[in-house]
Amino acid sequence: MSDALNYLVAVRGDALGHYFKFLKDSGKHLDPKTRNLISVISKVHSQTEGGLKQYLTRALREGATPMEVIDALVMAFPMLGLAKIVWATEIILEMDIPEFHPDMINRKPSWYDVGAVDDFTDGETARVPCDGRELFVYRHGAEFRVYDSRCPHQVTNIPHLALQGNELTCPKHHWKFDITSGECIEKGTQPLKHFDSKVENGRLMAKW
Repeated sequence: MSDALNYLVAVRGDALGHYFKFLKDSGKHLDPKTRNLISVISKVHSQTEGGLKQYLTRALREGATPMEVIDALVMAFPMLGLAKIVWATEIILEMDIPEFHPDMINRKPSWYDVGAVDDFTDGETARVPCDGRELFVYRHGAEFRVYDSRCPHQVTNIPHLALQGNELTCPKHHWKFDITSGECIEKGTQPLKHFDSKVENGRLMAKW
């Protein structure tokens, strides 16, 4: 805490306490997506890169579309100014999230051909490219689990070398996942992003 904030707490702690309570209570009336989009704007305003990445991924997880994120930034232009919007956009582009790519940002969910079923070994996990993104595919008999290769924390693209047996560990912050279920088993709290899948004519299809 800064010296200035310490001073304000010391001399007007009663007023600040009511104010912080108001902020906390008012947030309860917002849906999670809106609350996280507002947090994205606040982190852009303060130019806090880690906070921007954190709340961006939260907003996406809560159902915000990439276009809604961009629109939120543009709508906040009077407060943020162009320089901060450009700063935030550069960070988003560096994160290389497939959904933000110009040719994908308005694309509606569709089924994509991941590969021939026979190319996936029972009990093993493969990392395969598919239509601009990377996937982890785990096969158990006739069942398949298809995951985004990006960590749900800060969308780090997890390499195949990070897979040891059935445990996948993100190299950036060491979130660990059980590839058979997608659940996070160490460090973090969010599971891998899972895509619906099906088999048609000997081909594995996934939807996003």
